Amino acid sequence: MTGSWATLGADLHLDLSAAVRGGRGLRAALTEELREAARSGRLAPGTRLPSSRSFAADLGIARNTVAEAYGELVAEGWLTARQGSGTRVAERARPRRPAGAARVRHPARRGPSYSLIPGSPDLGGFPRAGWLAAARRAVTDAPNDAFGYGLDVRGRAELREALAGYLARARGVYADPDRIVLCSGFSHGLRLLGAVLRARRVREVAVEGYSLDIHRDLLAGAGLRTRPLWVDGAGARTPDLAGFGPRTGAVLLTPAHQFPTGAALTPERRAAAVDWARTSGGIILEDDYDGEFRYDRQSVGALQGLDPDRVVYLGTASKSLAPGLRMGWMVVPPDLLEEVLEAKGRIDWSSSALDQLTLAEFITSGAYDRHVRGMRLRYRRRRDALVAAVAGRVPVSGVAAGLHAVLDLPPGTERALLRSAAWQDLALEGLGTYRHPDSAMPPREALVVGYGTPSDSAFAPTLAALVASLP
Repeated sequence: MTGSWATLGADLHLDLSAAVRGGRGLRAALTEELREAARSGRLAPGTRLPSSRSFAADLGIARNTVAEAYGELVAEGWLTARQGSGTRVAERARPRRPAGAARVRHPARRGPSYSLIPGSPDLGGFPRAGWLAAARRAVTDAPNDAFGYGLDVRGRAELREALAGYLARARGVYADPDRIVLCSGFSHGLRLLGAVLRARRVREVAVEGYSLDIHRDLLAGAGLRTRPLWVDGAGARTPDLAGFGPRTGAVLLTPAHQFPTGAALTPERRAAAVDWARTSGGIILEDDYDGEFRYDRQSVGALQGLDPDRVVYLGTASKSLAPGLRMGWMVVPPDLLEEVLEAKGRIDWSSSALDQLTLAEFITSGAYDRHVRGMRLRYRRRRDALVAAVAGRVPVSGVAAGLHAVLDLPPGTERALLRSAAWQDLALEGLGTYRHPDSAMPPREALVVGYGTPSDSAFAPTLAALVASLP
């Protein structure tokens, strides 16, 4: 005989069959099972047990059997019974450790006290109250099918429609909702695109000479070789694509704010990238990771607007809201759409439908715009404080946009500065971390400082640790 109860929200599986088969009566079996559950911690101290009537009904036994088992355990001190509060596991019923067991102490793992590692926003800036309000509205208004498995591999239509309007207005993206595919972040989208490119017999993807190794690794994992493009103060040297030959079928770019150097791709180089794609039949993968955060003027629009048929636009909520949402999107050219959907359906689906509905509500209500404007002001103040703090010590570049800056260093000093930062208990990364191993560019030594990473309360001491690390 087995049973579990669900009437009070606390489930406990009890197996009385073996005890009964062993010759013990139901009451003795039930008593022992409950005693062992309290002893082992399966029933935590303070847990309220069901009434004897409902528990007996769940188990299919007589009510008196349950009442007698409860009474015996109350007498032993395992349970307490008080008028108005029901029967509960006694607070002193703590799990016992096996005889002779020794307490094992594990050393605490502690990271650096301060961090300026780029790639993260200020997580403390997440709009908890606004998001919660949007979630309440989204769940209240959600159609019943939102709680099902989902039928459209592209994701919820509500979010795709909200994104289409926002991206057209704020980023200059041509975004038909039917061509938006939701994913769980940039890496997820890139993995899907890598599979599609490989299936198209693409063998090589051009990438920026300074770029994230994790993105290069994802492409390599799809069987694609990566070939570096020279990067300078005007962004990637896209005119060089014309000399790459037919093996290169795609290029991955960060046009609005090159990561990590911070340069914006010039109009001439944007045009060169689009010309290459049209002439060669290649595809441009546009990573618009922090396009909303521009400080010197209006944000630079997305490259995708120049040719929506040759550019896959990828964006996420990781920098504008938080990476923990695992929310991203692709705007896919028409002739790639079916292949992307097939790859997505084959590999996996996407983020929670309820999170998608919440983000849709957050955007359409105007809360997303208000949040981005507020964070833009906050990050601009941090950028200004960083520039003022290091003025006269090291040159600063890449500060017109985004959440990081580049501090240029004299040749041969990058490693020494990173060691100095470690002495200050400060996590930093050098520009060399991002250099493509096959790049022919002359090495540039610098620190990549993610000033969006610390919380507001930690920013001042983190900045002081950085200054103390500099010569």
